[in-house]
Amino acid sequence: MSADPFDDADERLDAREIDGEPFGDIMAALDGLDEGESLCLVNSFEPVPLYDVLAERGYAHETANPAADEWYVEITPT
Repeated sequence: MSADPFDDADERLDAREIDGEPFGDIMAALDGLDEGESLCLVNSFEPVPLYDVLAERGYAHETANPAADEWYVEITPT
Protein backbone atom coordinates (compact mmCIF):
# COMPACT_ATOMS: atom_id res chain seq x y z
CA MET A 1 0.00 0.00 0.00
CA SER A 2 1.29 3.43 -0.92
CA ALA A 3 1.41 6.40 1.40
CA ASP A 4 -2.02 7.98 1.82
CA PRO A 5 -1.95 11.27 -0.13
CA PHE A 6 -4.91 12.53 1.93
CA ASP A 7 -3.73 11.45 5.37
CA ASP A 8 -5.05 14.73 6.78
CA ALA A 9 -8.66 13.64 6.11
CA ASP A 10 -10.78 13.37 9.24
CA GLU A 11 -12.28 9.99 8.36
CA ARG A 12 -11.17 7.11 6.17
CA LEU A 13 -13.14 4.36 4.43
CA ASP A 14 -11.40 1.53 2.58
CA ALA A 15 -13.97 0.23 0.08
CA ARG A 16 -11.71 -2.73 -0.68
CA GLU A 17 -12.66 -4.15 2.72
CA ILE A 18 -16.43 -3.98 2.10
CA ASP A 19 -18.28 -7.07 0.88
CA GLY A 20 -20.68 -6.15 -1.90
CA GLU A 21 -21.69 -2.73 -3.15
CA PRO A 22 -19.97 0.02 -1.08
CA PHE A 23 -22.31 2.90 -2.04
CA GLY A 24 -24.41 2.69 1.15
CA ASP A 25 -21.30 2.60 3.34
CA ILE A 26 -19.84 5.60 1.53
CA MET A 27 -23.03 7.64 1.94
CA ALA A 28 -23.29 6.64 5.61
CA ALA A 29 -19.69 7.73 6.21
CA LEU A 30 -20.39 11.07 4.54
CA ASP A 31 -23.58 11.53 6.57
CA GLY A 32 -21.52 10.93 9.72
CA LEU A 33 -19.09 13.76 9.02
CA ASP A 34 -19.24 16.85 11.17
CA GLU A 35 -19.23 20.28 9.55
CA GLY A 36 -15.88 20.99 7.90
CA GLU A 37 -14.66 17.37 8.02
CA SER A 38 -13.52 15.31 5.06
CA LEU A 39 -13.52 11.63 4.12
CA CYS A 40 -10.72 9.75 2.39
CA LEU A 41 -12.16 6.91 0.30
CA VAL A 42 -9.72 4.18 -0.74
CA ASN A 43 -10.60 1.92 -3.66
CA SER A 44 -8.97 -0.48 -6.10
CA PHE A 45 -10.35 1.47 -9.09
CA GLU A 46 -11.34 5.04 -9.84
CA PRO A 47 -14.98 5.40 -8.73
CA VAL A 48 -16.01 7.62 -11.65
CA PRO A 49 -19.78 6.99 -11.30
CA LEU A 50 -19.58 8.29 -7.72
CA TYR A 51 -18.36 11.72 -8.80
CA ASP A 52 -21.70 12.89 -10.25
CA VAL A 53 -23.55 11.66 -7.17
CA LEU A 54 -21.15 13.56 -4.93
CA ALA A 55 -21.62 16.76 -6.94
CA GLU A 56 -25.41 16.40 -6.84
CA ARG A 57 -25.25 16.01 -3.05
CA GLY A 58 -22.99 19.02 -2.51
CA TYR A 59 -19.57 17.41 -2.21
CA ALA A 60 -16.28 18.15 -3.95
CA HIS A 61 -13.59 15.56 -4.49
CA GLU A 62 -9.89 15.30 -5.22
CA THR A 63 -8.43 12.08 -6.59
CA ALA A 64 -4.95 10.54 -6.42
CA ASN A 65 -3.70 7.31 -8.00
CA PRO A 66 -0.36 6.43 -6.40
CA ALA A 67 -0.37 2.80 -7.66
CA ALA A 68 -2.07 0.86 -10.46
CA ASP A 69 -4.72 -0.67 -8.19
CA GLU A 70 -4.94 2.05 -5.56
CA TRP A 71 -7.16 5.11 -5.75
CA TYR A 72 -7.68 7.73 -3.03
CA VAL A 73 -10.56 10.18 -3.16
CA GLU A 74 -10.79 12.97 -0.61
CA ILE A 75 -14.42 14.06 -0.32
CA THR A 76 -15.38 17.37 1.29
CA PRO A 77 -18.67 19.25 1.58
CA THR A 78 -18.87 22.38 -0.58
